[in-house]
Amino acid sequence: MKVLGLDWLSEDWQPSPVRDAITAAIITVIGFWAAYGEAHPPDPSQYFSAAHPLPHTPPAAFLLVILAGAVLAWRHRYPRVVVSVSTAAIAAYSLAGWVNGSSLLLPAIAVGTLAAMVKPYQAVAWAAGVLVVLVVTTAANNPLGTLGGGVEVLPATMAVALLAGIAVRSRRNDARDRRERAEQAAQRRLDEERLRIARELHDVVAHTMATITVQAAAASQLLATEPERTAESLAAIRAASKEGLRELRAILDVLRRSDEPADPSAPVPGLARLGALAEGVRRAGLPVTVRVEGEPRPLPAIADLAAFRVIQEALTNAVRHAGPATATVTMTYGPDDLRVEVSDTGTGGTAANGTGHGIRGMRERAAAAGGAIEIGPMESGGFRVAARFPCAADEA
Repeated sequence: MKVLGLDWLSEDWQPSPVRDAITAAIITVIGFWAAYGEAHPPDPSQYFSAAHPLPHTPPAAFLLVILAGAVLAWRHRYPRVVVSVSTAAIAAYSLAGWVNGSSLLLPAIAVGTLAAMVKPYQAVAWAAGVLVVLVVTTAANNPLGTLGGGVEVLPATMAVALLAGIAVRSRRNDARDRRERAEQAAQRRLDEERLRIARELHDVVAHTMATITVQAAAASQLLATEPERTAESLAAIRAASKEGLRELRAILDVLRRSDEPADPSAPVPGLARLGALAEGVRRAGLPVTVRVEGEPRPLPAIADLAAFRVIQEALTNAVRHAGPATATVTMTYGPDDLRVEVSDTGTGGTAANGTGHGIRGMRERAAAAGGAIEIGPMESGGFRVAARFPCAADEA
């Protein structure tokens, strides 16, 4: 649009005093020469007759035309004042009985600018007022007859200026609305990404700290009576800390370099790491059995991550609340879904069945993946988390 000189149609266009002054100067020069040519036609008899002779237009009269054009330099800063001054100048020029055909375009340009800046009903009111003033002053002493010359084309001229201004305003408003909607959508994506990162941080920190807490408590108890077993707890703490730090580093690296490609060597959290997760939980003191039913297959990334995080959070809760117990993880691959169940034989169901971040995080993850989840104590004792994730075989 800038190449075509139509950048003023853009929603981010801003008026420039220098540009407005140059434009007004060009319009004024054109308007002056057109008015001068109308006042000195090469063949007066073609337009004028004895009943309506060619009027003599003194040089000073063209100062009104120049004023009507020069004031357009301020049309974006003071649009109403410019419309009023330009209209008054041409009205005076017309009332004197001089030929005003081309000069009528100057207030029309002012009206078009005003229409692009105010509400449509205000623009219509101003255009109607200008039209009435110019028609009356032109018809009052028209050298081409009461309804001749500019009076015939003035309504169409004013209508074109009005509609053009309203169209420009509408286009700018539409473009601004599209930009605002795009910004709102970008903000929603940003908020969703922040929530996802918060979930990741919670899962990593909660699992790691739960393992460290349990092993530290065990080490403190064994230190005095069985110091040789203390080394096992310390090794589990070291392994849990190392794994937690690695995941934290990966998440923070995404935050620091969100515009850079991810490290291809870093493992992506998913069910492929379930074995390592189960081993870490066993080192934390909770025996875990992993069962797989059905034929394993690649899963959609969102289902793979959600299933892993649900299992991780469920096992973390078991480590923290189940007490002396065992846990079982069962994954069932169906034709169009994956079912995950984590159950334990502990006595910490009541403590784990709250509304903390972990429970809420599991529900949110399941919902985000389009799945469903059940969380609660079992009648026979212990605690159970069961989730279903839709993932047909052809989605993988």
